[in-house]
Amino acid sequence: MEKIEKTKLGQLLQIVPDHPMIRIAHFADNGEWMTEVLADFCHEKGYEYQINCTDADFYEKTKEKYRNSENVRTVKFPLQRPRYMMQAKIYDFIFVTSEIDANMREAFVTRCHPIIKNAGNILIFLPKGEREERYDWMKLLEEHYYVATNTIDDMFEHYDVLISKKMHGWGG
Repeated sequence: MEKIEKTKLGQLLQIVPDHPMIRIAHFADNGEWMTEVLADFCHEKGYEYQINCTDADFYEKTKEKYRNSENVRTVKFPLQRPRYMMQAKIYDFIFVTSEIDANMREAFVTRCHPIIKNAGNILIFLPKGEREERYDWMKLLEEHYYVATNTIDDMFEHYDVLISKKMHGWGG
């Protein structure tokens, strides 16, 4: 993962409302820089941040780094697991920087749906200009009960961000 510009990520995080008890989950296979920014943001605001490490080596690095953090939890998280729900926690925002293989995307979107709060958002970071991948994700999101899907394609140098919302009472 290319380094994400800290100031630009700070601008993106302005979409997170200043409410108590916000939960953020992050599917990551690398990118220590982004986890640091999100962890600092959550620490400042008193939010809960769970890093779902989809790579074993990244998990080992991250686990050690946030071992003593009160608001950051790291989890070794294989994408193939049948359910993504853990301890009945649901999240206001899901950040996805892990590379999700095309044959795994539909299962991923389906398994994320129950862990997102009603009207919560999923933010998928895609390589800049990958239109075919973007449209594949958009189609899957629409088919699996996500709405208001938009792309931010002028914020980051190396990434486009696909944002979609889970609507109340829609789908499984």
